[in-house]
Amino acid sequence: MLKITVIARNDSGRTFKLEGKLLGPWVDELRIVCTQPFDRLEQVGLDLAAVTFVNAAGTELLRELIRQGIIITQCSAFVAELLHAEEP
Repeated sequence: MLKITVIARNDSGRTFKLEGKLLGPWVDELRIVCTQPFDRLEQVGLDLAAVTFVNAAGTELLRELIRQGIIITQCSAFVAELLHAEEP
């Protein structure tokens, strides 16, 4: 299960806090949340401090979102390692 909450919203952007496991149907749910038609000038951030597990599909989505300009504001050492590990 993954809980997604807006924890900050201001003129410069919004930040979503993720809590739980990023896998299965929650990968697609996060994709939908992050690709909503936001104002192009609005910065989107993800607080991953409470994410306890990310599967391969979730890792790939996070890497894709980072490439698109979404900022990871916090994450565990586990998630950081997944995001910086060499892709197979």
